[in-house]
Amino acid sequence: MSGMSRSVVSRAQHRASVLGAVLILWGCMQTAFAADGGAVRMPPYERVQLPNGAVLLLMERHDVPLIAFQAHVRGGAATDAPGQAGVASLLAALLEKGAGARNSLALAETIASVGGAIETGATRESLYVAGSFLARDQALAVELLADLLQRPKLEQSEFEPLRARHVEFIRAAKDSSLDSLTDVYGAAAVFGDHPYSRPVSGSEGSLARISLADLKRSYQDRVGADRLLVAVVGDFKTSQMKQLLTRAFSGWRRAAAPLPAIAAPTKVSSRRVLLIDAPEAVQSYFWAGNIGVARSDPRRASLDVANTLLGGRFTSLLNTELRINSGLSYGANSHFERPGQPGFWEMSSFTQTETTIQAIDAALQVLDRFHRDGIDAALLASGKSYVQGQFPLALETSAQWAYQLALLELYKLDRSYIDGYSAALGGVTLDKARQTIAEAFPTSENLTLVVIGKAAAIREGLRKYGPVSEMKLSDPTFAAPR
Repeated sequence: MSGMSRSVVSRAQHRASVLGAVLILWGCMQTAFAADGGAVRMPPYERVQLPNGAVLLLMERHDVPLIAFQAHVRGGAATDAPGQAGVASLLAALLEKGAGARNSLALAETIASVGGAIETGATRESLYVAGSFLARDQALAVELLADLLQRPKLEQSEFEPLRARHVEFIRAAKDSSLDSLTDVYGAAAVFGDHPYSRPVSGSEGSLARISLADLKRSYQDRVGADRLLVAVVGDFKTSQMKQLLTRAFSGWRRAAAPLPAIAAPTKVSSRRVLLIDAPEAVQSYFWAGNIGVARSDPRRASLDVANTLLGGRFTSLLNTELRINSGLSYGANSHFERPGQPGFWEMSSFTQTETTIQAIDAALQVLDRFHRDGIDAALLASGKSYVQGQFPLALETSAQWAYQLALLELYKLDRSYIDGYSAALGGVTLDKARQTIAEAFPTSENLTLVVIGKAAAIREGLRKYGPVSEMKLSDPTFAAPR
């Protein structure tokens, strides 16, 4: 579902020919390691705040002649008005449809002609523009970024087909990708009236209610320099890049409306079921979740290790039981979504219609054993080793570092979030892991269970899990009536 809120401007063959050799080198880039045991350390970078509130984050990396940037405007889908979910996502997509002196075609051709790429989108808490260009084109990259954010055309002729396409993306998912929808229904059910319940890409019903005037009003109210952070990483001189960005953004206005405060959501304290009837389905897709943790939670290392063991790798407890031992599914996983306030924890899988109850029972039993029996020393060591091995892989390229810089600034985290992670992993003990499991993972009795499947075949079986609410897959919303 997250793919619905993103689109890539430059896909021309020219890009491959220009960047092909460079990308080979990019893949060989080495992660920055310190001498003390191979722990990842952030390379030096400079943070600059302009008088209008815009924040610039600049990290030089001269491995390859590329630059990558991530620009985020605080807000995102959580600031969409009630009943208008999808405004931030549509606005982000419309930014690409013409800006400054360039219409949609001219903008795409300009990016493609230099082998660059720009992508826009929205998350729960930001609207973003990300891109990569050859270092020699850094001035053009800044010009295009400034145009997209400050001078979007926002034209009716581009808006109508774009909105129709977003609706079709949702309908296509309902036709052929039901597994991509379980967390959307799940978030709506778990968060209730909280802003995090709003689907980032909207729903068929909410998108139909959104007008171009709504997008223009949202742009004026929610997009401005005081919400902006720009992270740039790559082959440039800091003084030169600072000058380019300062010239481009120092005169930009502030957002017209204050950024709404988001309160912490309330955890679910009982078990309930939401059944979405998909009459033609031959499989059931199920999701179970509750409120989890925020991005800033200090137990990050313990959370990562524990969740990896439960459902974060192929040999996890969930996947072993549902796929390897029983053959009930081709895959099962668990995940923490971690925005500024506590997001959701989820576990999900799918199975044949006739084995729906058996598979759900198996998943809940794994969760119960996880709480009751915890993990042993061998399993803990395996989980720590796995997470430690995966961590550097997200910190290799300039694009990845730009993302990390933006993440730290967006959530007001310091560099210890990166520099201290390896040590924190090493400090995860059995006692800490068991305490984290008890505190942060819901029990099987405190879950919202979402099932998409053939209601006539599974409705009665689902009643044993708790009160059952029903929707139709064809309903134009992801939230059940209250």
